Amino acid sequence: MTGNLILDFFDVYGERPNDQADIFLKHRVLVSQARPIPDCRMSRPLRIPDLDSTQGGVYSVQVFPRRYRPVGRFIQILEGKTVRCSLIFPVDPDKVERVEFPDYDRLGDDLKGVLERSDIEGYEQKRGRELYDALDDLRRAGLLNIYTKMRYTTFRNGRSVFSYVRSLRRVRGDRFFGYVEKELRDEVKNSLSDDLFHEVSGLLHTPPPGFERSGSFKTQDRYGNLQLTFFCKPTTLEFIADCDLDDAQGIGHLFQVIGHAVSGGQTHPYDVHEILIHHQRVDPLYRFVV
Repeated sequence: MTGNLILDFFDVYGERPNDQADIFLKHRVLVSQARPIPDCRMSRPLRIPDLDSTQGGVYSVQVFPRRYRPVGRFIQILEGKTVRCSLIFPVDPDKVERVEFPDYDRLGDDLKGVLERSDIEGYEQKRGRELYDALDDLRRAGLLNIYTKMRYTTFRNGRSVFSYVRSLRRVRGDRFFGYVEKELRDEVKNSLSDDLFHEVSGLLHTPPPGFERSGSFKTQDRYGNLQLTFFCKPTTLEFIADCDLDDAQGIGHLFQVIGHAVSGGQTHPYDVHEILIHHQRVDPLYRFVV
């Protein structure tokens, strides 16, 4: 008693990767029913016939591409049927050859305005286009990820989260620190009743000199949530926000990536890019060449 399986391979844009992969199928009960398929082209569907459907017919399917993260799935084969399964592959950050970023002129006016007003640590005396062009790939990717998520996160008053950002003081691949209007914290707190944000602990976030902790909040997204941690200077009522996007193990759970574990280090901005595109349907406007 057998059935057939068709595997289809896609990247986060829904396009078929120009890549090759080694595929391993193994019946979960019948140890003898294992089938390796090396050097499979991912640019077209793969039909795998005559798979044993007895003893539940559940197979472990593992796909190891050359330039994308490996993905695994359990698939049940049905007697006399052809089962079709589509697999989505996020890029492997270590295999990215280069990143194609949008030119400065293509950025939103709101982001260009913030860059014109910013004085970023390590990029002193640079503003606007010069600052944007000077950022390395990881910082620029992180900036565009967070900007995009903040721009698409809006309050009941119609304003986006990013519209409250005045200037940036520090940019990293996984977060940026910026001066924000004091009203942003009020809007975030008001949005708790709308389930846009929820309050979380901010104890792991260290206040800048002269500032005090003033609350930390996350969006309700299952993967790729936006966290805003506020710091206030009591003498001037200035507010700084530590803004970051957390993959929340999403690159492993969302795509069922094989062997992915949270290491406790920084969230890689390229992983966040893949989550934003596939899970939240928002585009940070840069693409990978792999």
